[in-house]
Amino acid sequence: MQRMTTTPPADAPVGVGLKSAHMAQVLGGARVDLGFLEVHAENYMVAGGPMLDRLERVGQRHALSIHGVGLSIGSAGPLDADHLARLRTLVTRFAPQWFSEHLAWSSHGTHHFNDLLPVPYDTPTLQRVCDHVDQVQAALGRRLLLENPSTYVEFEASTMGEADFLCEVVQRTGCGLLLDVNNAYVSAVNHGRDAQAFIDALPAAAVGEIHLAGFAEDRDGDGARLLIDTHGAPVDAAVWALYEATVRRLGPVPTLIERDHDVPSFDTLLAEAHAASAVMRRAARMAPEVLA
Repeated sequence: MQRMTTTPPADAPVGVGLKSAHMAQVLGGARVDLGFLEVHAENYMVAGGPMLDRLERVGQRHALSIHGVGLSIGSAGPLDADHLARLRTLVTRFAPQWFSEHLAWSSHGTHHFNDLLPVPYDTPTLQRVCDHVDQVQAALGRRLLLENPSTYVEFEASTMGEADFLCEVVQRTGCGLLLDVNNAYVSAVNHGRDAQAFIDALPAAAVGEIHLAGFAEDRDGDGARLLIDTHGAPVDAAVWALYEATVRRLGPVPTLIERDHDVPSFDTLLAEAHAASAVMRRAARMAPEVLA
């Protein structure tokens, strides 16, 4: 397919996930000081009704990002044609600034799982993921941002690292990347790797959006530290530090504060969004590193 590219923004906005509990505050009164709002596609893939009407009104006030969780791009089977068609209808109607999905799978045949499951990083999976990304981009007529997952196990079948795998997908399909800094940190701790080295190995120009979220901590069967991506806590100090190093290297990148569980007040989310903006401003004052 034809390679699709975009130009990174000169001034990157910061947004938060739109939750139903905050809808009245987002739509009422003065415009909220916020760069964009992100919604999960599957919550709005309906034929009509008040949810779509409210999202229309939100889109008149704010830029939108649509984040998919159900395409199952890493699945061994074909993509769900009905799901993709409904997604196309949604994206066409709301024309979001960004559309993103996960490097993961969540369905097998008629079975659907309430989780984003990992894939082996090998040649057959690479070809399958590239085929699926091409199919999605052709159907939507726009660039897909592919998100790096948080992982807890690795496959013996893997023949390449995660960063190498993502680089290949970008090169072959022209897609972009949604860099989830929290996922990078969680996976690095769980597998005993360097999160910054992983981020540095990604193609900088392909990163179109960044996600920041919180995690929970546990211990595995051997007593080693185990991090769990929950989206249910404030952004951790270690993730903030990794984020600052990342934007110092990449420059300003649109950034989302994710919170899907134990959702706090809208003002609390706004405070984290403003903290991300402050990090970008601080990083911009420092001399940028040379990108390979």
